[in-house]
Amino acid sequence: MRSLLQDRLSRVAALRPVPASSARISGHSEGLPAAAEELARMVAATPLRNSHGECLSVRRWFDGHDCAPSLDSALGRLLPSVPPEALDPSEWLFLDTETTGLAGGTGTYAFLVGLAWWDAGGLEVEQLFLRDYSEEHAVLESLAARMAERRVLVTFNGRSFDWPLLETRYRMTRRIHASPPAAHLDLLHPARQLWRLKLGSVRLMELEQHVLGPLDWRREGDIPGALIPQAYFSYLRGGGPEALSQVFRHNQMDLRGLASLAARLVALLTDPGAATSDALELYGLSRLLERRGAPEDARRLFERALAAGLPEEADRAARRELARLAKRERDFDRATELWEDLLGETRDGLDAYEQLAIYFEHRARAPQRALELTRQALASLRAAWQCGRLPPAVYRRLRERLSRRLERLEGRAHARLPAPELFASSGASHASNRHPVSSAPAGAPSSARFGAKTG
Repeated sequence: MRSLLQDRLSRVAALRPVPASSARISGHSEGLPAAAEELARMVAATPLRNSHGECLSVRRWFDGHDCAPSLDSALGRLLPSVPPEALDPSEWLFLDTETTGLAGGTGTYAFLVGLAWWDAGGLEVEQLFLRDYSEEHAVLESLAARMAERRVLVTFNGRSFDWPLLETRYRMTRRIHASPPAAHLDLLHPARQLWRLKLGSVRLMELEQHVLGPLDWRREGDIPGALIPQAYFSYLRGGGPEALSQVFRHNQMDLRGLASLAARLVALLTDPGAATSDALELYGLSRLLERRGAPEDARRLFERALAAGLPEEADRAARRELARLAKRERDFDRATELWEDLLGETRDGLDAYEQLAIYFEHRARAPQRALELTRQALASLRAAWQCGRLPPAVYRRLRERLSRRLERLEGRAHARLPAPELFASSGASHASNRHPVSSAPAGAPSSARFGAKTG
């Protein structure tokens, strides 16, 4: 117990800024941590000076697959509305930070700010480094200058972590201000929609290995993210620069992976039909396009994903989404075909029963078929409940809705049955007592609009 407490206390103490006397060596020319000069040599860094002081800068240019894509209107599918700058790749600024903590907060520093942009057929990478906490203002000023040059931030989970952290650091300076980006493209969210079913984890390194490859770099020997704060604290307290040099390489690979991911997403959105033949990727792309307001493209890709062969769970989900799109486009033949494929004791199957009952009651004007489907739906609902397949709230909601529909349909069916005495005599003398027969089909609703609220 005591060792655990000591470990926690040491972690808290490590987050506190290091006093100059404890992090510097006697006689050092600039009063910086002992390994500062050696680290600069290892990572080929040079001093960068501005009005707020000095920090280290590392610049590298990478040739190859990291070249800028052709955007035209493809990005409009990634975001509902974007400013003109977002459609110009020369305005994109990739951002990734390495910090003293993974949870954020006012005590967390971004000690390494990685930036990248497409230039001259490749990717230019710049890394801004705090040799000491006192250099934070210089790093923030340099970052603000880069953001003024390129107005669109591109990150991976940066909307939730990197940029809020940097905004906090800017506010705490009370002197340096960075203009907010004209647009912020966080690629984590489309990546989840596209590849979570296929990969489970959509960490950037997983995407590099299974989606973006083959790449001309590997993460062999890469430092784990959880150890990055410790590497910086060790450096500040007089440790060697070896672990911290790995952090620079880790950050460079994150930036290159981010640029490759952006290019891959743009390729998928620009020409979905030709960009992939993978069934799960097609399914994920279908969902992304449907949510971004491109239902026609989404429907075409859902069909391709089904034809390519999806796992059972994804297959059912794709059929459900495709049926919904077909219904919206009034393609009732395809919608009913898909609903019939889904029938069963699952939640999708129960929803399919209900959709078919609505269709036959209101569109096909076949109330008897709607009644049969509703009875089957209630039987399947009871079976699903007995097997524990449905949460109580879902079961109660479906039972109430289906019971109301059953009661209404049975009431209509009963109202349309001939009176028993009409069968007792066929004499002409009784003709005047017979009810007139409507020429409308039995069970015809007052409104034939498919999907109307039926109570």
